[in-house]
Amino acid sequence: MNITIKAGEKEIAAILQDNAAARDFFSRLPLTLVLEDYGDTEKISYLPDKLSTSGAPAMGQPFRGAIAYYVPWGNLCIFRKAFGPSGGLVILGSVDGEGLKALDVPGKFRVTIDVKR
Repeated sequence: MNITIKAGEKEIAAILQDNAAARDFFSRLPLTLVLEDYGDTEKISYLPDKLSTSGAPAMGQPFRGAIAYYVPWGNLCIFRKAFGPSGGLVILGSVDGEGLKALDVPGKFRVTIDVKR
């Protein structure tokens, strides 16, 4: 499932995995969200509704460029840096490495995530 993340004039390519949470996320596109810093590791945004996590492992291993869903808080995460295994984290997909640079800016900003056409 190929998607794009538009941040200003920049369009970032990303791909979603084939799991229940990623399929549920994909079915809700397009989404416009405000990403904000969480620590020095990731950008996050709260989703309007919880995603289905049927069959998801109890723990996820985030990596640089990972798109993930943090079940306890109901938020989308895009990891700018690798991080340790985390309970309740479901990996949805990944951002193209070059595209990740466009998200590596401080503060809050609006993005639109949509199906790649």
